[in-house]
Amino acid sequence: MRVLLLSAYEAVSHRYWANSLMAELTDVEWTLLSLPPRHFAWRIRGNPLSWWLKEHATLSQRFDVVLATSMVDMATLVGLFPHLGQARKIVYFHENQFAYPESSEQVPQVEAKMVNLYAALAADTLVFNTAYNRDSFFTGVRQFLKKMPENLPAAAPLERLRRSAKVLPVPLQPLAQGPDIAPPPRRIVWNHRWEYDKNPEDFFAVLFRLSEEGVPFELAVMGQRFRDEPAIFAEAQVRLAQHLVCWGPQPEEQYQALLNGGGIVVSTTWHEFQGLAIMEAAQRGAWPLVPDRLCFPELYPDAYRYDGTREGLYQRLAAWLQGAVAAPERLDTSPWEWPQWREAYRQLLD
Repeated sequence: MRVLLLSAYEAVSHRYWANSLMAELTDVEWTLLSLPPRHFAWRIRGNPLSWWLKEHATLSQRFDVVLATSMVDMATLVGLFPHLGQARKIVYFHENQFAYPESSEQVPQVEAKMVNLYAALAADTLVFNTAYNRDSFFTGVRQFLKKMPENLPAAAPLERLRRSAKVLPVPLQPLAQGPDIAPPPRRIVWNHRWEYDKNPEDFFAVLFRLSEEGVPFELAVMGQRFRDEPAIFAEAQVRLAQHLVCWGPQPEEQYQALLNGGGIVVSTTWHEFQGLAIMEAAQRGAWPLVPDRLCFPELYPDAYRYDGTREGLYQRLAAWLQGAVAAPERLDTSPWEWPQWREAYRQLLD
């Protein structure tokens, strides 16, 4: 079986998914084309042109399956290379543009939403990493189409697409050995992108309060940084200096070592479609503490969720750190790992 794997905006989680997919399904003849994760507005609209100019010979070949991320403008690509329309076309949604929170400085991404929608309409099979991703996509599409000047009869075809869509997560690679056994957590971990949609303001506001009240904790702030980052990070580096064990992106070996054996990995995000960073930390022994919204209710039991407010996060962290309430048992992450999903992915391609 010849599969063309297309990743138009190869963010860390997209690269992880593609590489592990190719590593797990070794009997497939893979051809991977990817584009760097920068210049988002151009990338999501211009990826067919980039590949037409750079990869014309590759795209002119015959494939049995075209497996593309939702950033790929599948409709335009098939228009440029009509023979690709004869392959089975699968679009994998790591995220969807209809569920992103928009900042006050951000121009609404109408083009990105249209690419998502046209890709879905051009595909034979839609796959989402969580049910939340699926449902928020179709809800967002319905709301988006209501803004169009014509009264389009979209409800029935969209519902057919929703019912036929599949949910397959990005699986984790199993660890060579299990996580270390550690005492109750004292280390708090941030391993998310340093951007507004991850809501660092709530996270650091709670830590400022814990620090001022003398609650003992360590803090590991990692994750991906960008040229422009929320101002709260500079403030936090100064105000929480006495708690810091690291600040900023870490080499892979050091990053994994900091995750091994415990700590509390916290999310305060305003958007999340699966959350690989949290999953990887939990797999390595951290206690996840996530808001009761977005994709989290379908992934984490009640014991690992707080109500999504600053006060709720403060109460849970203070209780765990001071031992007032015992942290729950470590989360069993084996249902997220590749052995549980290999056959489902094989059937998807077959």
